[in-house]
Amino acid sequence: MPVAREPAARRRLIALCATAAAALVAGVVIGAGTGAEKQAPGERDTGEPAGAPSERSDSAAKLPLERAVGEVLIMSFDGTEAPAYIRRRLRDGEGAGVILFGKNAPDSDTLRALTDSLQQAARGGAIVATDQEGGDIRSVPFAAPEPSQGVLTTPDAAAQAAGEGARALRVAGINVNLAPVADVASGPASVVAGRAYGADAQTVPAMVRAAVRAHDDEGVGATVKHFPGLGAAEINTDDAPVTVSSSRDRIEESDLPPFRAAIEEDVPLVMSSHALYPSLDEEDIASQSSAVLGDVLRGKLGFEGVVITDSIEAQAVLARSDVADAAVRSVEAGTDLVLMTGSGSWNEIYPALLERAERDPDFAVRVREAAGRVAALKRRLGLEPAG
Repeated sequence: MPVAREPAARRRLIALCATAAAALVAGVVIGAGTGAEKQAPGERDTGEPAGAPSERSDSAAKLPLERAVGEVLIMSFDGTEAPAYIRRRLRDGEGAGVILFGKNAPDSDTLRALTDSLQQAARGGAIVATDQEGGDIRSVPFAAPEPSQGVLTTPDAAAQAAGEGARALRVAGINVNLAPVADVASGPASVVAGRAYGADAQTVPAMVRAAVRAHDDEGVGATVKHFPGLGAAEINTDDAPVTVSSSRDRIEESDLPPFRAAIEEDVPLVMSSHALYPSLDEEDIASQSSAVLGDVLRGKLGFEGVVITDSIEAQAVLARSDVADAAVRSVEAGTDLVLMTGSGSWNEIYPALLERAERDPDFAVRVREAAGRVAALKRRLGLEPAG
């Protein structure tokens, strides 16, 4: 059965009080190192959902186009220290934040020093993301949660594991987790078998809901993936093009319920799949499909938060185009954040997005809309929006 759900405002008030008490004892400030006042975990500066229209338009309209384009990009780099070019981009508003991997985080002290330096460069406004699903999928290998999603069988267990993981990330200075997996595994051959909460569309939604709530209570943004569902796939889109041939009815009945539950729980981010879903869009993969992102995710499910791509360097993407064209197509289709896991991709993607925005007023509007949603996400996480 689904776990009982308290009103979101009440949960955030509880989280705020708990965090304030903890801060008095430990002197911990989320995103320390910037000197700016931060919101507590779960607190927002308005009663509107993340990405509400008034927040989006007010913040994005003031940004130069160069900075608006930067706000739709998540960057990556090698090494345990942020290179000068990453710090410059964060300082100049040419990137919204970074994704960190195991190569960036050999131990807790090194990781905390790195995240502090990133926030200092970004003046307290850097999205710092990682993959911390549990089990083998932990980019911070010394941090919780140890169990994979696949071994968890109840909403309480899902909440406990997600809460432990989110707490560890928050202490390390990471504010977005690219988890939980919200896919419903179709069987043992599913590419997400072991990573997903299970194969039952009746029970998975409650577990996803619990994990999203646990992240929110710890002040870390959860990201449900891989929309509209990758459970029927047997190949990873990182490795090859993938087609999910499920009918529209099957997708709606078996794949969408966990995402719907997460959206009802006010999840801040949804990651799009790079698979092709012919029953929804015969031509474009989900991350580049206005039918999937606009009609289904925004329209049917009513999601108002941030849409982020899976890795833009995935083979399912590169089989269709280079990363620059893929990024343009993704943003045009409704993506708000382009996830770059290759350290050189920014050099191709940023100029391509800016050039298109400068010559195409409609695309510029789309970029500003995306930047506005990212600004609302930053406020929710207690970060400083670009300005």
